[in-house]
Amino acid sequence: MDEFKKLIREVPDFPKPGINFFDITTLLKDKAGFRKVIDTMTENMASHKPDLVLGIEARGFIFAPALAYHLGAGFVPVRKPKKLPAATEKITYDLEYGTDTLEIHKDAVTPGARVVIADDLLATGGTAAAAVKLVEKLGGNVVGVTFVIELELLKGRARLAGYDVVSLIRY
Repeated sequence: MDEFKKLIREVPDFPKPGINFFDITTLLKDKAGFRKVIDTMTENMASHKPDLVLGIEARGFIFAPALAYHLGAGFVPVRKPKKLPAATEKITYDLEYGTDTLEIHKDAVTPGARVVIADDLLATGGTAAAAVKLVEKLGGNVVGVTFVIELELLKGRARLAGYDVVSLIRY
């Protein structure tokens, strides 16, 4: 949506030369813009009637709890290793240059739970696909995946084929 794009600052050559970084902090500080993002995500995911909204560390923690509140759902954090205090399930996945790992509490998702995954950015799709696998490993059903920004050139949506994927802004 063009109204959201106007609220996002583009920072050239960050974090390295040739990369154009889309900074959402300018959107977050705009009270009307932030409200509209949460309201739009809520409208897009409401028909799925989720039991849980899962947020991926770290910026997913900004959107997922607010979305969960508006959907009348619980919030589940997915974190980097060794950040959760109880028994966890983990997944290691490939990045463009290396690997990364995500963890979730083993009791965070009950079998059959309807889960929406929310994050700020869909790039290559590796992190979101890993979160989907974690939910499914625990017996949950991913009913929707939502992002504020999607970088279409990186084709991350293809890694989420078969799921309802909604992004508010596409570059």
